[in-house]
Amino acid sequence: MNRLLLLAYPEPYRSRQGRELLDCLAEAYPGRSWPPPRELAAIARAGARARARAVVDDRTRPWWLDGIQLAALVLAALALVPYLQDVWHWALRVDPGQHAIAFDHAGWYPWAEGPGTRTRLLPYGLLPLVCLVALLRGRAWLALPAAAAMVYAGARFPHGTLFGDEGKAGLGYYGLGSPITARDLVLSGLLCAACAVLAVCRPGRLRRHSYGWLVPLGLALFTAGALHVIAVSPSFQRGLFVLEIAGLAVAWVATAATGDRRWLIPVAAFAFVRTQAIVLQPDGLMRSLPDLVVLLLLVAPLPALAVAAQRGRDRALLD
Repeated sequence: MNRLLLLAYPEPYRSRQGRELLDCLAEAYPGRSWPPPRELAAIARAGARARARAVVDDRTRPWWLDGIQLAALVLAALALVPYLQDVWHWALRVDPGQHAIAFDHAGWYPWAEGPGTRTRLLPYGLLPLVCLVALLRGRAWLALPAAAAMVYAGARFPHGTLFGDEGKAGLGYYGLGSPITARDLVLSGLLCAACAVLAVCRPGRLRRHSYGWLVPLGLALFTAGALHVIAVSPSFQRGLFVLEIAGLAVAWVATAATGDRRWLIPVAAFAFVRTQAIVLQPDGLMRSLPDLVVLLLLVAPLPALAVAAQRGRDRALLD
């Protein structure tokens, strides 16, 4: 099982030092398939730093272009998460019944039945899904029309017929964890602008991520769809909150390790979208945390990452 830990490191590192790392773990913890939690966290942190350095050492593209692509990926994922169950049901032709993303006004599919609702042909979540997969493979020319369709669908709420009344309303248990709805044009508009910038660049300049990054996406679709985990449930929003905090932590580790500023761009985009959603106070926000506390939690990572980047640069100059 220790071999799975090597996946935390980039492929060149695994080729050069993977065997040495496995031998060290086997010698330090004989008879154990996994190291202790503290060692596990240290390996994960070292792997994140190694991957960050590998990204920075790749000079085939400017840092700001890589940062915009990362920001677009973050925004596409943020737009997709409330509709994971919906996309899963549509792909497998499952009748969602009373689990149709929790609200009757969402509309059912032609093969399903709903009390007093009109049917729709496609789930809204298909648009950010296409955008996310296209961006992962560095094909912004495919992501741009999907992002533009998101803006169009959100602007026509609640009068759309192709996606139905696609607005998703959810309760914000933690503020940070509240899902952002299809009608939020700030999210889709910013994503569309980022995809437009990427689309005008040469395709070869964009980073192409492995298809392996689609595995967590498939697991998320399965978990939300098969277990009927919906965006209004406390478990969903707690999980989203934990994932967002983990993403901010990874960005901080990468910035501190390399002194590079590219990870400031996706964090800034995330903070901007989340902040405007809190300031506009969408319906259903329960305010279990004061708005000022939530805003401070959103804004605080930006100066922290800037300081970490400057300290990383200073250390590099001293070395």
